[in-house]
Amino acid sequence: MRSASGTSPTPDEPVGDAPPRTRTGASERPLAEAYDTALLDLDGVVYAGGEAVPHAVRALEGARGRGLGLAYVTNNAARTPRTVAAHLTELGVPAEPEDVITSAQAVARLIAEDVPPGAPVLAIGAEGLRVALEERGLRVVESADDGPAAVVQGYGGPGMPWERLMEAAVAVQRGVRWYASNTDLTIPSGRGIAPGNGAAVEVVRIATRAVRPAPEPRVAGKPLPPMHRESILRTGARRPLVVGDRLDTDIEGAYAGGVDSLLVLTGVTDAAQLLAAGPECRPTFVARDLRGLLVPHPEVRALAEGFVCEGWTATATGSELELNGSGDPLDGLRALCAAAWTDPRALDPGKALARLGL
Repeated sequence: MRSASGTSPTPDEPVGDAPPRTRTGASERPLAEAYDTALLDLDGVVYAGGEAVPHAVRALEGARGRGLGLAYVTNNAARTPRTVAAHLTELGVPAEPEDVITSAQAVARLIAEDVPPGAPVLAIGAEGLRVALEERGLRVVESADDGPAAVVQGYGGPGMPWERLMEAAVAVQRGVRWYASNTDLTIPSGRGIAPGNGAAVEVVRIATRAVRPAPEPRVAGKPLPPMHRESILRTGARRPLVVGDRLDTDIEGAYAGGVDSLLVLTGVTDAAQLLAAGPECRPTFVARDLRGLLVPHPEVRALAEGFVCEGWTATATGSELELNGSGDPLDGLRALCAAAWTDPRALDPGKALARLGL
């Protein structure tokens, strides 16, 4: 991955070919000064359950004051950028529609590049998907019998009628080009984990499994390159920093895009999952929350006895990770990451994390 002093690749440049990361990165300057644009995930990073994540509002205000551009990048294709921006503004994070990039916009660009201008598209989803298609000059249709040039699935909310999936399945069986805004199998909700757009895509896949060759949708959302390309094209970022709470979408997407990333521990990923992360899911930086944008990040050094970060030393001993020292628990976690990511064995971090209270 590129360092804090590097620049982003252009949208057509090959990416994702960097050597595996074996320790978190260091930045002598606050991240808000080392990068020009933060590409922020929303749910679990800026808000959770519709309410602002603790410290998020002030941290983003501080980052903006230091000159960091803020863009909000979401796999949720249901809401329009205008609706998302209004929600952020209500929470105390001023935002304009052009500050929001959705997987609906990314997939609409993919489709527009593949079909003639004004082509009919069967859209299975909510308003955000329909608006994105129309902005690309595509004509939204409702039925597989309307001669669509493409069929696209985006999250349609819990009330999406079953008949919409039936229309998608019929179109795919007829050989219509198939697209999906994203394939997240689940999404968080106020009542627990709910099926995401990926679950709806699987329904269509099951219904069309007799077709040969088996159809596969072109997918735009994180962690795949079309979403990163959309973000760079819309923001013009030269030194972007991806900020997220999920290893398998936000951080893996940054790796695929060849740019640096910051994992915040306010959402899906916990410390144990971070230590077990595969090479493509290892963030450049880690922080408790968005206040991590406002501070420098210390170096993790390799010594004969292990890895040192500030007052902590982490080593891989037998089948366990060991941690000694004192100081900021996050520095201890950084040292543990280096020990875990360097040793290919599956190591038990339980006792070490207990020392940190993580």
